[in-house]
Amino acid sequence: MWIKNSALLLLVVILSSSCDKKRVFDEYKSVGSAWHKDSIVTFDLPELDSTKRYNLFVNLRDNNSYKYNNLFLIVSIEKQNGFTKVDTLEYQMANPDGSLLGDGFSDIKESKLVYKENEQFKGKYKVHIKQAVRETGKVPGVKLLDGITEVGFRIEKKD
Repeated sequence: MWIKNSALLLLVVILSSSCDKKRVFDEYKSVGSAWHKDSIVTFDLPELDSTKRYNLFVNLRDNNSYKYNNLFLIVSIEKQNGFTKVDTLEYQMANPDGSLLGDGFSDIKESKLVYKENEQFKGKYKVHIKQAVRETGKVPGVKLLDGITEVGFRIEKKD
């Protein structure tokens, strides 16, 4: 039984990776069982073709411990000259009934969140992602955001 399941998993991984022709960059980093409000997840992007355009995504893996409807992120893109553009983003993470959005067969869901579309790059860049979730009526941020286990960043070629 174990060999049969392993073979099936290997087949799924091979098929899904071979069909992903748009992917230019796709990396995840673990934040443990809870994402601390001061923890910044950083990605060093590869140097990209400056004549092409790209779509950017923030990817998240979360589980049923995530108890909020929305997620607030502060995402910054830093150019090699030090210039940084900062965006505050809000994403819906749950249905009205409280069930998590995203793809997945178990309680672990994967969400591909659109960040920017039709972008061009010249040189090397870094991306910094920080959670900025607040509870209703409270000013301080949620110190430990349970349920988010991994944060990723993805770049795809624009058609």
